[in-house]
Amino acid sequence: MADKETLLAYDGYIFDLDGTVYLSNRMLANADQVIRHLRQMGKKTLFLSNKPIESRAAYADKLNRMGIPAAIDNIVNSSLVTAICISKEKPGATVYVVGEQPLIAELEAAGLRVTADPMEAEFLVVAFDRTFHYNKLNDAMIALKNGARYFATNPDRTCPVDGGEIPDCAGMIGAIEGVTGRRPELICGKPSPQMLAVALERLRLPVGKCLMIGDRLETDIKMGIDLGIDTALVLTGVTSREMLEVSQIKPTYVLESVADFLP
Repeated sequence: MADKETLLAYDGYIFDLDGTVYLSNRMLANADQVIRHLRQMGKKTLFLSNKPIESRAAYADKLNRMGIPAAIDNIVNSSLVTAICISKEKPGATVYVVGEQPLIAELEAAGLRVTADPMEAEFLVVAFDRTFHYNKLNDAMIALKNGARYFATNPDRTCPVDGGEIPDCAGMIGAIEGVTGRRPELICGKPSPQMLAVALERLRLPVGKCLMIGDRLETDIKMGIDLGIDTALVLTGVTSREMLEVSQIKPTYVLESVADFLP
């Protein structure tokens, strides 16, 4: 646990959403007051999510409803980073998507062509997909056998929700690996350096001036450690103190919740 002066010494604060700021539709630990307090101090804030099942506009709307003013530019999610990564590799590429409509819309907004024909796919994109079914699994296999490159949005096994957890993108990745033996060549969301690079570009701050706050050791905290940014683990999501004690991944700070930023 750090003292308040140390916690408030950064210029930029990157907040995970699920399990950190809210669970489902329930705001956590006076998160609105925390963000307001930081902004009143002149700090920059950004919200980072691995979830590709909502648009960035929807995330901004949700935060606004909770009393946390946010615009689309305040949100970086794995859909946006995936679109950026593919566009850098091949602008206008043809993509087959195992994922939901908000991801498809983000890819198309970046100028990529989404196809329903796996034989046309230059890239296979796999995401957290609540509509995943056998035909998508078969199409993913066909796309890879036909030479498509393979990107995924995020590596999370589960997604925290109010009352527990639900299966996340690792389930889709695992199913595809089971039938093809293939793993993604790039996972674009946390803990990838690509995700943090986009966040820092939006904040216009160097690594040493920012703090990453999240609830998941293997994504939020690992990304920070790997890339040299200080980290704060909150215990309001998927990670317990018992899990932290046996993990090799150790954050800079351990907080009961984001409310620890408040006076």
